[in-house]
Amino acid sequence: MAIYLTKESKVLVQGMTGGEGMKHTRRMLAAGTDVVGGVNPRKAGQTVDFDDRAVPVFGTVTEGTAATGADVSVVFVPPAFAKAAVLEAADAGIGLAVVITEGIPVHDSVAFTSYARARGTRIIGPNCPGLITPGQSNAGIIPADITKPGRIGLVSKSGTLTYQLMYELRDIGFSTCVGIGGDPVVGTSHIDCLGAFQDDPDTELVVLIGEIGGDAEERAAAYIREHVTKPVVGYIAGFTAPEGRTMGHAGAIVSGSAGTARAKQEALEAVGVRVGSTPTETARLVLELLDARQPEGS
Repeated sequence: MAIYLTKESKVLVQGMTGGEGMKHTRRMLAAGTDVVGGVNPRKAGQTVDFDDRAVPVFGTVTEGTAATGADVSVVFVPPAFAKAAVLEAADAGIGLAVVITEGIPVHDSVAFTSYARARGTRIIGPNCPGLITPGQSNAGIIPADITKPGRIGLVSKSGTLTYQLMYELRDIGFSTCVGIGGDPVVGTSHIDCLGAFQDDPDTELVVLIGEIGGDAEERAAAYIREHVTKPVVGYIAGFTAPEGRTMGHAGAIVSGSAGTARAKQEALEAVGVRVGSTPTETARLVLELLDARQPEGS
């Protein structure tokens, strides 16, 4: 099983013919993703050859979905055009739009996440690595060869830490890894993913990676208390960050005790989440919990 993305997902790539779009489309195809088309109004009707597969280019997302049945879009367009691209995907009935683009103005993100939500389109991102269900499909820029299918679910604000935990726990493997992005406004939250992993019968344990700034992790802790029965292991990036300074792609500002890594750790530990002090310790905590859940003699 998986959340949000499976081997049945049919993927369109908005911006496929650009440099980043071409590179990562090739990697997605190599990972087994069913990329059914690209979107570029100036190159409509052309095809792009990726090794042994020719992928058609459509003028609009609506044309692409009508021709292919696509239900996922991955957005690799420049920041100035990202809002229009997401609105187009939502209007075309795309169920999942994965917005890789960074540097999108916050007011644009507010507008397109609200618009998409009203039309039933889930947004992953913006400014995110995307998501991967190992062995099934990969939508975004996450390396597909650093892990395998398994029983851990992962939700993370940080792309780099997503990759590190995937690699450290590669012997166990993952059901789905979701990089939700670290911008102030994102379309899918820790809470959304926690609920989906709770309902996924093949996810045994969840890893939650957060960052300083805001209160997303504290809200996730409250949700875990009420709704999550599976074990959760956490890691918060930013324990050494100075207060009162803007840091990182999240633009997180820590003021007083609000938004600090320590405050987030305490909120999570108060609801039974074990929180590692480093990514490696976090991986060790995961292994300890999984070992403890195995029947004796197995």
